[in-house]
Amino acid sequence: MKKKYLFGPIILALVLFAGFVFVPASWLAKLVPDDRLEQSAASLEPNMFQGTYLQGEMLADPDYVPIYGSSELSRWDPFHPSNYFETNGADYTPYLIGKGGTTSIIHDLNLATHADKLKGKQMVIIVSPQWFVKQGTDEQHFAPNYSSLQAFELPFNDDIDENVKRELMQRLMSYDAVKNDTMLYQLYDAYLHDEKIKLNLLTAPAKAYISMLKKKDLYFTLLKDVQPNRHESDDVKNKTWEELQEQADAYGEKRTKDSKFHIATNVYKHKKNHIKEMEGKNKGHSYAESPEYADFQLMLDILKKAEAKPLFVIIPVNGEYYDYTGFPKQGRDDYYDRIKNQIDDYGFTYADYSDHEYDPYFMRDTIHIGWKGWVYLDEDMEKFLQ
Repeated sequence: MKKKYLFGPIILALVLFAGFVFVPASWLAKLVPDDRLEQSAASLEPNMFQGTYLQGEMLADPDYVPIYGSSELSRWDPFHPSNYFETNGADYTPYLIGKGGTTSIIHDLNLATHADKLKGKQMVIIVSPQWFVKQGTDEQHFAPNYSSLQAFELPFNDDIDENVKRELMQRLMSYDAVKNDTMLYQLYDAYLHDEKIKLNLLTAPAKAYISMLKKKDLYFTLLKDVQPNRHESDDVKNKTWEELQEQADAYGEKRTKDSKFHIATNVYKHKKNHIKEMEGKNKGHSYAESPEYADFQLMLDILKKAEAKPLFVIIPVNGEYYDYTGFPKQGRDDYYDRIKNQIDDYGFTYADYSDHEYDPYFMRDTIHIGWKGWVYLDEDMEKFLQ
């Protein structure tokens, strides 16, 4: 009797595993609800960022405009693009892609994976100064954000420039998350060293694994996302840009009156001790030199070859707070100049907010755009998309 109880769960597990492996992906795709894309647009669900199915569907749909960014995307208020455009009945829906720790290298891999779907696609890419630290993206921020599926697909991707592909592989191989994946690391190594026999031996198991990861992505797609507690409000409906700026000023003033540096009071109270400790601690720092510039260059290369239409958004820092920490103004200005030059060299469009460092309520804390900053972005997005 005990053996029956013992083998029952094992047999069930084998049946479930066989179902997972052998159910055709086309069958699973037919089960995806019609409203799944709409439901995922503002969910900020990591499984979507690291997958391919939903993003592929979104890029093929002219009603969606992807916004690639990082942690600022989850800073909700009435002026956030997701609320503003929905409330005002826009013809398009922002589709948010990114979370804390998402930097150029993560976006590079994602955009490379979907390069065949980017031609003529309008998109917004928010670029943050704090990405450009001297050491570049560290393992702590890379590992939770990178996609194994997208990484395995890279060697078989013929839609990006060969040199860009190789540079991106070499960059990815510097991270432990890739080094510790033996099959992926050896696949890259064989590709980069043109070891054809080794590459041929690894291709079959790699493609089988890709197939399994794609099915996993589809299974996650069948599950509804837990929706974030985003701020939905019609207070921003049918307002002029001047009225919205005044409204954002009042909104921000109310939420920063008990703090310093025009930081949201709830953030200031939580970080108060840390902020006190940071006085003068960033003397001599700079965003002028970073591996991030090369990562950003790869993004530009991918978008240019794909004939995408991006609007880059150059986010400032909170000037009052950065001055307090001793972070030199020159170390910020060098970043603004360098990043604008890179974008200019490719002929892409950008919204430059670097002169808003000291504009109250443009930033909601030390590094995240909010309130008045969102109003500027909403206006620039609307002009760009028209």
